[in-house]
Amino acid sequence: MNGRSDREGAPGPALSRRTLIGAAGLGAAALTAAGSGVAGAANSSTGYGTSAERRAHAFLAAAMDGYPDHGDVRLTQSYTDQAGLFSTAFTYDNALAILAHLAARTETGRRRAVVLGDALLYAQAHDPVYDDGRLRQAYNVGPYVFFDGVAQPDGFVRADGTANVGTQFGFTGTAVGDMAWAGIALAALARRTGKRRFLDAAVRIGTWIEVNASTQQPLGGYKFGVDGANAKLTFSSTEHNTDLVGFFGQLALLTGDRVWRQRRARARAFVEKMWEPTGTTGTGFFYTGTNDGVTVNKSPIPEDTQTWTHLALNSRRYSGSLDWAATELAVLDRADRTNSTVPAGQSYEGVTFSSASLLANEDAPIAEFQPRPNRNGVWFEGTAHLALALRDRAGHGDEARAHRLVASIERAQELLGTGQTVGSRGLPERAGVVSATSPLDTGFGFGYYPYRHTGATAWYLLAATRSNPLRA
Repeated sequence: MNGRSDREGAPGPALSRRTLIGAAGLGAAALTAAGSGVAGAANSSTGYGTSAERRAHAFLAAAMDGYPDHGDVRLTQSYTDQAGLFSTAFTYDNALAILAHLAARTETGRRRAVVLGDALLYAQAHDPVYDDGRLRQAYNVGPYVFFDGVAQPDGFVRADGTANVGTQFGFTGTAVGDMAWAGIALAALARRTGKRRFLDAAVRIGTWIEVNASTQQPLGGYKFGVDGANAKLTFSSTEHNTDLVGFFGQLALLTGDRVWRQRRARARAFVEKMWEPTGTTGTGFFYTGTNDGVTVNKSPIPEDTQTWTHLALNSRRYSGSLDWAATELAVLDRADRTNSTVPAGQSYEGVTFSSASLLANEDAPIAEFQPRPNRNGVWFEGTAHLALALRDRAGHGDEARAHRLVASIERAQELLGTGQTVGSRGLPERAGVVSATSPLDTGFGFGYYPYRHTGATAWYLLAATRSNPLRA
C-alpha cells in the first residue's frame, strides 16, 4: 500500500494510509548544482499554469492551512473531513505535496514546500518514542472528537512538544515506501534551497531503511518496514523497492557517496526480478512483490508497479508495463455502472487500482460498514501517474493518451467532491481531485472513495507539469 504500507508483497492488509480510507467515512553549492527530478519540463517559468492547476494548488493550500489556531509547524491534511479520518496527515501525501509545490516553480510554492519539509524534520526529531530518523505512517494536524466521544485537542505539535502521531487509527508503523517518498521530497528541497538540513534528514531516512529493511533473502531488495510495535514486517514490495531506486539514486548524486549507488542497485535488482515479460497484451508487467523473500506473489497485480517502475528505471526494456496498465486496468465510470456514484450525464476514464479491482464482488461491501464497490471506479492517483509516465516515455500516441487522462482528472476536479471541507472550512470552488469516482475495491483489503485528496491532487499536478519525482 501506499503509506505506502498497505499492500504490495503483503499476505493481507497491513498497516496503511489506505486501509481505513472510508472505513470511517461514506456511512549547498553541490546541492543546488544537482539536477532536480521535479524540474517541470512544462510550465517551468509560468507559475501556477492553467486554471485547473491553480485550483489544484488552492486545494493543497487549504488542506495545509485548515487549522490556523494550532501553530505554524504543520502538515497537510490528506483527505477532506467527509472521509472520516479527521485531521490525519499521511507522510506519503505530504511528500507528494512538497513535490507538487516545488513543481510550480513559484516563490509561494517554494515557501510552502519548505514549511512542510521542516514539519517532517520536526516529526523526525520529536517522535514520542524513537530517535533513529524514522517517520510514522501518519500524524494528526488538528483537533477532533473521536468516535468514542473523547476530544483530541492538539495540532501537529502536542502540548508536550512531541509530534502528534496518528494513533487513533493505528497509523503508527514505519513503512519503507513512506520513508522513501519523504526522502525524495527532502532531497528535492535540498536541491532547490541548498539547505543542508534537508539533505541530512534524507540521509537519516536512507540509513534507517538500510538498517531496518535490508535483507539477504534469495529475492533480495528491501523489506516492508516495521509495525507500530517496532516488529519487522517480513514481506517485500515491488513498489517500495521502486521508490528506493529513485531515492537512493538521488542520495548518490547529492552526497557523492558510492554506497547509495550500491543500495540503489540492490533495490533495482529486486524490481527486475518481479518482471513478467509475457503479459496478455504481449507487453509485460511487474508483479506485486514477495511474502517470504523466496516466492513471487503473483496476484493481485497493482497499477503503480507498472507506472512507477518506468518513472524510476527509465528503461525501454520494461516500458511495456505502461501499455499493460493502460489496457488491462482501463475503466470508464458513468451513472449506469453498478454501484456508481457518478452523477447522470457525466463519465470519467482512467485506470483502476489493481487486477483484483476489476473482479470485485459488487454485491458485498468493500469492508465492514462500507458501501459496495463499482468495478469501473476510476482511481485518479494512478490515472495521474500513468499520464505522467506516458508523457515521460513520449512514444507514438503517448501524449494523446496522457492528454485524455489529464482531461478526465480535470473534469473530475470541476464536478466531483462538491461541498467538502477541511478543518470544517469550505474549500475553494472546484479545487482538489477526489481519490476515486465511485467506491473502489483495491483487492488489498481497503477501498477508495470520492473524497478530495491531497495525494491525487499532487499527482495530477506532477502529471500536468511533467515533473518526474523518481528520476535521479
